[in-house]
Amino acid sequence: MSEKDQQCLKHVRLTDPRHDKTRIEQTKGGLLQDSYRWVLDNADFQQWRNDPQYRLLWIKGNPGKGKTMLLCGIINELDQGNTANARHCNVAYFFCQATDSRINNAAAVLRGLIYLLIEQQPSVLSHVRKEYDCAGENLFKDANTWVALSNIFTNILQDSSLRTTYLVIDALDECVATDLPQLVDFIAQQSSSGSRVKWIVSSRNWPQIEERLEEAADKVKVSLELNAGSVAAAVNAFILYKVDYLAGRKKYDPRTKKTVQDYLCSNAQDTFLWVALVCQALEKVQKGFAEEKLRMFPSGLDALYARMREDMSQFDESDYCKHILAVVAIVRRPISLQELASLAELPNTICNDLESLKDIIGLCGSFLTLRDQTVYFVHQSAQDFLLSNISGNQASQEAFDWIFPKGKEDVHYTIFSKSLDAMSTILRRDIYCLRAPGFSSDKVQVPDPDPLATVRYSCVYWVDHLCDSVSDTNTKRHDPLRNEKVVHTFLETKYLYWLEALSLLQAMPAGVIAIRKLEGLLGGNDQSQLSKLVWDAYRFALSNKSIIEQAPLQAYISALIFAPRNSLIKRNFRAEEPEWIRTKPAVELDWNACLQTLEGHRNYVLSVAFSPDGQRLASGSYDNTIKIWDPASGSCLQTLEGHRYSVRSVAFSPDGQRLASGSDDNTIKIWDPASGSCLQTLEGHRDSVRSVAFSPDGQRLASGSDDNTIKIWDPASGSCLQTLEGHSDSVRSVAFSPDGQRLASGSDDKTIKIWDPASGSCLQTLGGHRRSVASVAFSPDGQRLASGSDDETIKIWDPASGSCLQTIPTSTMMTDISFDPTNRYLLTNVGRIKIVTETTESQVVLDNSEIYGYSLEQDKSWITCNGQNVLWLPPNYRSVCCNVQGRMISIGCASGLVWFIGFLQDI
Repeated sequence: MSEKDQQCLKHVRLTDPRHDKTRIEQTKGGLLQDSYRWVLDNADFQQWRNDPQYRLLWIKGNPGKGKTMLLCGIINELDQGNTANARHCNVAYFFCQATDSRINNAAAVLRGLIYLLIEQQPSVLSHVRKEYDCAGENLFKDANTWVALSNIFTNILQDSSLRTTYLVIDALDECVATDLPQLVDFIAQQSSSGSRVKWIVSSRNWPQIEERLEEAADKVKVSLELNAGSVAAAVNAFILYKVDYLAGRKKYDPRTKKTVQDYLCSNAQDTFLWVALVCQALEKVQKGFAEEKLRMFPSGLDALYARMREDMSQFDESDYCKHILAVVAIVRRPISLQELASLAELPNTICNDLESLKDIIGLCGSFLTLRDQTVYFVHQSAQDFLLSNISGNQASQEAFDWIFPKGKEDVHYTIFSKSLDAMSTILRRDIYCLRAPGFSSDKVQVPDPDPLATVRYSCVYWVDHLCDSVSDTNTKRHDPLRNEKVVHTFLETKYLYWLEALSLLQAMPAGVIAIRKLEGLLGGNDQSQLSKLVWDAYRFALSNKSIIEQAPLQAYISALIFAPRNSLIKRNFRAEEPEWIRTKPAVELDWNACLQTLEGHRNYVLSVAFSPDGQRLASGSYDNTIKIWDPASGSCLQTLEGHRYSVRSVAFSPDGQRLASGSDDNTIKIWDPASGSCLQTLEGHRDSVRSVAFSPDGQRLASGSDDNTIKIWDPASGSCLQTLEGHSDSVRSVAFSPDGQRLASGSDDKTIKIWDPASGSCLQTLGGHRRSVASVAFSPDGQRLASGSDDETIKIWDPASGSCLQTIPTSTMMTDISFDPTNRYLLTNVGRIKIVTETTESQVVLDNSEIYGYSLEQDKSWITCNGQNVLWLPPNYRSVCCNVQGRMISIGCASGLVWFIGFLQDI
């Protein structure tokens, strides 16, 4: 692999599922062949394995029935015969874990599967590189990660060179509720497509999963409840194995051994987990008391958990157990012993002695297990029991009330508070002793001992727990503004050290999101000192995220030097600025409005358009491509390739589900902006397509061309419905009326025409401009039509009569024009212009006081507000095309750069 390939693979890797599998098997005492061998001979399994028609196997069963270990055994069986140097098939798998926020979501599942597929067949990395080279690591971190990954994964599965492949996903029910529907739908869709890929998934008996998997065309179900005989035999084999182990270790006599074995067989209810928990408890009991202790364990998982919780409450250390269980139950990933010591309310004598802490965790052994110094629940059902708090389950309610006597919010607040205390004590400049200002984060070696070990969790999740500590019923104590002092002090004194730590932990994106959440939590109280500091901290992090990610110590150098003079973070950390820079550059007084600069196009950007919801931005370029961007993160979500020449125009459909592009190759393409797939190619124009526009209902598409015609298309079928002829020169702009009954076109022949798009007849020809008409737009009520021209005027027309109602000189060519929703203003490339409402033509002299809002000045070197210059643009930031939406301006540059700038208010 090349260095770039290795870097890409590193960023794909969230976890190594091979290590997860090993950990799971070791935690459960090893994989016993007799506990899963039955399924290999099961008729349904055999049908799935041997019949090419059946590509999805769903193994379902209640908690504790051994689904995970069953899948571990199947994975081993499928992988037989494969070696590092010779593989006859790919076997990729993923284990969802609800208690770990890294691996309990849909995107994590696909990343895990993709990672193993690349490890086994490196050639499929090319599908990731196509998007990764555009977006970098942000491909896996922004709000549209699922969209990008599902598209990449689909392309991998459709790769003709892909070997026979088995994909295994355990515990769908442990995927977060918000992601579960899209993950299950994706599996159902992909398993129904013709390919050499076979799927296995497991889950509890959840109706919502069954309902969505019903969409899969050819599937096989293995219900553990319907195979009770086989499961019972497997559980009995597991009992024999565990009792043999206990008898050998505890020196049971034959009678005691038989008593234990009989009791387990009679009460297990075909549940592996129940057997494992009882045997674990018996390991701590002397052999003379084994039979007496045995009869204290009731049948059923919930009853067993309830009994063990009651036993725990009798310990002298029960309060410590309670605090530990409360923390482990609500943290967002499994935490280490050192992290637990810093988060739980425990005496210093225990926190400072990890062996004592291990002893306390041992007392929680019915619920918790320790593996590689990390604390886990023994099973998801154990956490569910403690957190359920469901009416009707008295045992679970009592357990919830025991560990959360003041509610979960109180424990969240404790974790937040202790996180802040720990970070305030530990974080410092250059905590890993890197020394070199440009030391790359890729080359960082974690020191031993790790000074960040106790605060790794706190650095990433402290804001989440502060947010979770606020509830509708418990806001008084945990109102964030009441905690202004502790948060303010931390940001004022430790903020840069926290950013450095986030970089070392490869968690800078999480830090930016955390500050944004904190800003939202404060509820827009712009006047408080904390709100001002948080806003400044957010701008500081957003502006410097990239460089701090690459080189942690640049938080004190580049980030501080180039921060505005009035930045609160800069003022608070002025002592951290490098003394070795004698003359520092002049910088702005305050943060400017530029939030993101989007780089990726290789040539001029000719057209930009926001989606209707403002969540995506499309750009068309001379490099023949369209790019879809996430304006919030700056990530490139998709690169749409297919046009042979420059892309002149882009437009989203009203529902945002389709994107149309017009090109110098004489075609229009209809795209799915989510997947990046081309849905239609519309051919028929004899010259470049200059403008495209969807009808209000999205059922028709109009295109204007240099061949002097307009065409009306059905974007679903790709058929041409009408060809409108009448202009004598290129058609620069097209626009539908709000009711879709009329179409306006502006042309280089200096006229506007109004058409009936259904019949193709020309209803009006509007003359009066002295040069090309570059833009046309109907008012929201359809009673007026505006036209912008290269003759530096705007005209307002009555589209019914064809009379000109108003002429507005602008002193610049009008390339973009639309009405605001109130009908009172025009939104243009020179700003917002108030319309004089008159029924007869009038010449309106436009002065600066009548231009409202933000726009580009005529020579494009200034952004103006209300006609006044407010922001000078360096030459490489000036526009070839722009799109103005209120206080947001997106600009496409000759360099291929796309950037946008947002303003908080008019100046």
